[in-house]
Amino acid sequence: MSIIRKGLVTPSGLANRLIVTKSDDLAGILDSTKEYFIDGIIDMGNQSIEIPAGGLYIKGFNFDISGLTSTEPNFTLFTSPSGGSGNLLMADCFIDISGTNSQVYDIVSETGFEAVEVGRINYNNCASLGTIDSYRQGLEEGTGRFGGSPSLTLKGSWVGGYRATTTIIRSLSAMMTEPVFKAGAGFVMQSRFLTDINCDLPALAPLLDFAPANFPNSSTLQLVGCIVTRDGISDANDINITPNISRTNLSSRWKSNNGLLNTFVGGAISVSTEANTVIAAINTPVDIAGLFAETDLQHFDSPSDGVLRHTGNTPLEFNVAFDFSLDGTKDKVYKIHLIVNNGITDTEVFTQSRVINNLAGGRDEGYFSGSTGVFLSSGNTVRWQVSNLSSSQNCTLETDSVSRISER
Repeated sequence: MSIIRKGLVTPSGLANRLIVTKSDDLAGILDSTKEYFIDGIIDMGNQSIEIPAGGLYIKGFNFDISGLTSTEPNFTLFTSPSGGSGNLLMADCFIDISGTNSQVYDIVSETGFEAVEVGRINYNNCASLGTIDSYRQGLEEGTGRFGGSPSLTLKGSWVGGYRATTTIIRSLSAMMTEPVFKAGAGFVMQSRFLTDINCDLPALAPLLDFAPANFPNSSTLQLVGCIVTRDGISDANDINITPNISRTNLSSRWKSNNGLLNTFVGGAISVSTEANTVIAAINTPVDIAGLFAETDLQHFDSPSDGVLRHTGNTPLEFNVAFDFSLDGTKDKVYKIHLIVNNGITDTEVFTQSRVINNLAGGRDEGYFSGSTGVFLSSGNTVRWQVSNLSSSQNCTLETDSVSRISER
């Protein structure tokens, strides 16, 4: 048996679906055991939708046919009761909240373990997306933001993460200055924020204003495969795209982006001032002496000359490449040693031996080059040592000798 509704055939027996045809259908205390189905375009006027503690589930036909709209000023579409809201799961409709000082969300999680998940939702001409406070996690999948100033504020402590995937943003108001994603009061995300957003920004709006303090765990601000333009122009050096954080911060893990800089975990050290390395005994490794300059260290630092320390927790596998010129005693065999230290123990992970060449002029040199893989946990260090296999005569690592580390 079936029933006829607005010219559509709706199968009977859908006891857990409630058809929404007017704003009053979303008024008052809503039933968390039902799915509210948006049949058409509903003008909400001044009627807000309160998300109950038990959660709210909204669905439509698609983002052309089903929608929630309001042009009222100072209006909020989704609100929370005293004590907070449960899950919000919403799909296949559009939202158009365009009134002055109006917003889509002003909601707070009841326990801190709820989720906001929206799929195939278009936000059209919205004055603001408003604020989502202290939810466990958020998910946007296949969403669009078109027109208006659709800035979304994430507030409070999030024990999970937020993912905005296959998200597209276009034709925003030229007057928009707020970021697409904004850090609200007390915002801390314990897990990752991940997006592959395709976004065209207006002249003054950032993509996000997050700062390192918002992400206490390394590599959890993940901008991967994004396309970012401003008024149609790609400029990865635009400092206002992410004004409070950079690709080099420990929080950042930015990869394969267009119009946005990428994170390259690693860096290099090179000899800037030579020093004599004193070898105490034959076949006895010692740390290579000298002053070393660091270049473009990302998720690494250098606690002392010639030492690189991994400050992140991912990745763990690295490639170490080197190109050394060693001034030593002619015809003697010297060996370089790559040492990994875990904070307690030194481990030799690679060696290479060369005979010092008898060259014309003031120096006799041996040349060392190559690469090797290493495994570095957070806080592990790498450094180079040298030994003389033939005698106890000293040596000097020459200026511009370089060692580079990069993720595998």
